[in-house]
Amino acid sequence: MSTEKKSVLILGGGLAGLTAAKRLTDKGFQVKVLEKRDIFGGKVSAWRDEEGDWIESGTHCFFGAYSVLYDLMREIRTDHAVGWKDHQLTYTLAGGERFTFNTWDLPSPLHLLPAIVKNGYFTLGEMAAFSKSLIPLALKKDKYPPTQDHLTFAEWAKEKKFGNRLMEKMFRPMALALKFIPPEEISAKIILDVTETFYRIPDASRMGFLKGSPQEYLHQPLIDYSTSKGAIFKNNITVDELLFDGTEINGVQLRNGEILTADYYLCALPIHNLRKVLPDRLKQHDPFFGGLYNLEGVPVISVQIWYDKEITTADNVLFSPDGVIPVYANLARTTPDYATLRGEPFIGKTRFEFCVAPAKKLMGLSREEIIRLVDQSVRNCYPETSKGAKILKSTLVKIPQSVYAPLPYMEQYRPTQKTPLHNLFIAGGFSQQLYYDSMGGAVMSANLAVDGIVNHHSHAH
Repeated sequence: MSTEKKSVLILGGGLAGLTAAKRLTDKGFQVKVLEKRDIFGGKVSAWRDEEGDWIESGTHCFFGAYSVLYDLMREIRTDHAVGWKDHQLTYTLAGGERFTFNTWDLPSPLHLLPAIVKNGYFTLGEMAAFSKSLIPLALKKDKYPPTQDHLTFAEWAKEKKFGNRLMEKMFRPMALALKFIPPEEISAKIILDVTETFYRIPDASRMGFLKGSPQEYLHQPLIDYSTSKGAIFKNNITVDELLFDGTEINGVQLRNGEILTADYYLCALPIHNLRKVLPDRLKQHDPFFGGLYNLEGVPVISVQIWYDKEITTADNVLFSPDGVIPVYANLARTTPDYATLRGEPFIGKTRFEFCVAPAKKLMGLSREEIIRLVDQSVRNCYPETSKGAKILKSTLVKIPQSVYAPLPYMEQYRPTQKTPLHNLFIAGGFSQQLYYDSMGGAVMSANLAVDGIVNHHSHAH
């Protein structure tokens, strides 16, 4: 029997690809990762601008639920870099109104009692109607959400009659924060799945922020670890097509004319890029691949604004149903390494990072126009503390295709990590796993894809 290491070619150096590289090198495979951008990290990527400030591709909240992500961070010794915040959800409304959902240290679901009784905004009647709508969830638990994939969350809520204010003020920003699309578009299954997890596992909804950049605390440590075990990482490499001989993948055609081969191929690409590299023969060959053409990416915009005064002291993620900033944070408070402006300390002032959504109608607007809308939303939510505040700097990142859009009926098209071809595997948040398209989802999908490769390899022997 040959002792030669089996080789795996990983397409895509986002969190899923980097996780898979680590897991596979640990199992003794020879790994090469190809990334088309000059930086790794995909949807979680971060880079310094020319003034020395970090720019992120989005606001990255670490939910307590993502246990697979913390296992990974423990292995590369960076789990200490997650700063956990108070277990509460604060909503900021136009005109300066606020409400907060707090939790108590009680067994589930009692930990949610204060959120229902003492949020100071919704009436007991509204909360009772909402609690009643969740009875099927309480009875059937995780078996219930999959049965609601044919409805949007707005349709589901209308059926359950739980009131317009709850939808507008609590669930609209929640849907936009989770998947960047409104309740009228998102599948009810998604919101119910998340609600069920939060309700069942007391720590699942707790949120944390990295001390600094995901590049420093996540991607680079993963690359360094795998490189030390022989993995090879190549950036600025574009893959044109997977080569298919009718039974298996027998190579990868690069844009520069080269063809690379391996024993196994793992595509850790976002859905729109995965579709670009699949050969036409394969799509026609199998409904598994054909189904991927139903999944679409969602546009998202990320904005940072530095203000010359402290607009909020909140050291946590914030939600807003009003304006264009459904989820945001003051990074000068939440993320110690980010309390900087142009590389200099920036204490006692505000460095906001916003997820701007839904972005579909905003993508065509100019940078100035988007910043103006965001600034307007801030001043509406903080009429007092934003008085006289001046913008010192702003940054904007537009991502035309981010996470996949979890619309009704889409669940059936999410692929497993194992494909009908014995040497082709898929990873990425859109593939089937517990955490959807998220950091937890990227890691879990990579774990499952690696399990598939390892199982196939051991059976082949």
